[in-house]
Amino acid sequence: MLQTLILMKKTHSRSRKAPPGGTLKEPPRPAQGSAKRDAGKAAKAPKPEPKLAGKALPRARVGAARLPSGPQAQIRRLKAQLAAALAQIDELRASAETDYLLGIANRRGFERELERALAYIKRYGAGGALIMLDVDRLKPVNDTFGHAAGDVVLKAVVEALLSHVRASDLIGRLGGDEFALLLWNLSEADARRKAAALEETVDDLPIQFGSHTVTAGVSAGVAMLTADMDAADALAAADRAMYARKAERRAAAGQPLRR
Repeated sequence: MLQTLILMKKTHSRSRKAPPGGTLKEPPRPAQGSAKRDAGKAAKAPKPEPKLAGKALPRARVGAARLPSGPQAQIRRLKAQLAAALAQIDELRASAETDYLLGIANRRGFERELERALAYIKRYGAGGALIMLDVDRLKPVNDTFGHAAGDVVLKAVVEALLSHVRASDLIGRLGGDEFALLLWNLSEADARRKAAALEETVDDLPIQFGSHTVTAGVSAGVAMLTADMDAADALAAADRAMYARKAERRAAAGQPLRR
């Protein structure tokens, strides 16, 4: 037993025997501060780029005064769509306020402009007149030649009226064979002279339909616009004046009054 213990001690001493020419040393241990610096470097090291299907994803770069081309293209596209939509709205509004046959304002468009004119007169003290016109002898034309001939008469009447008004004036079709004319900055005497001139022009107007020549006429009533009126008041006053004028013309021609 004693011999075994002595043998084991000698074996252990040989395993710890220093190398030739030197002494036995402990293996070097890393310094504590060095380990912390290594950990800090690892934390600051750049992370690898993410990859999709083996390829690195591109980084998004947004400048301070410039958007990426994708959003810029979308902005341009949206602006173009907005401009197109606004243009379409204007077209629809114009078509909703224009008489499809004659190309002038319909009742809705004319009344809107009349309201604007009255608001301007009320605010600035301007002057204006409203002339109501009703086409005479249109029913016999429709009964004899059909409504296509009546449309030709209406178009000829409108062309004649437009040739005798200023660019600042407005003519509208209120419905059927009834028209209205909005005139700016003229006295009552001037408005009545204008109404008489329009009657004379249409009365003398030869209208050709196929091989037939037909005639028509207009009865014109005048109402001066004032600041205390609204559109309904102005139209009612002009309508009463036009009805009275139609009665005068029929009486002068020896015809019974038919509205």
